[in-house]
Amino acid sequence: MKNTHLTSAFVLSVLLCPGVSRAQEPAAPEGERLFRTRCASCHSLNMGENRMGPHLSGLVGRTAGSVEGARYSKALGASGFVWDEERLAAYLNNPRQVVPGTTMSVSIRDETQRSAIISYLRSFSTDGEAVR
Repeated sequence: MKNTHLTSAFVLSVLLCPGVSRAQEPAAPEGERLFRTRCASCHSLNMGENRMGPHLSGLVGRTAGSVEGARYSKALGASGFVWDEERLAAYLNNPRQVVPGTTMSVSIRDETQRSAIISYLRSFSTDGEAVR
């Protein structure tokens, strides 16, 4: 009986704990894993560390094609849009459809994987500024 009450209290405290999003918890490790396997060969999360593609620190909220010293296709450099989660989802699903002429060839067709990667990238951005 005592263990049942303790278990119930624990479960309730986890469920009712403010500031903890259970929906986001699994995405962080999975998003990091997916980023490392699908994105990290061309992109870094370290501010100023450009690889084949620009660094992605502070990506959400940043104007596309605006990282100094990064190589961009003419199409992406001229696009002028600001990266948000919706634009990232569409771009990661099919980069060449969203920005015809882009040089990015990797697409993440699985919606769950895209969402996990975007959540992970979001943790490095707050209106265009790195948070890590």
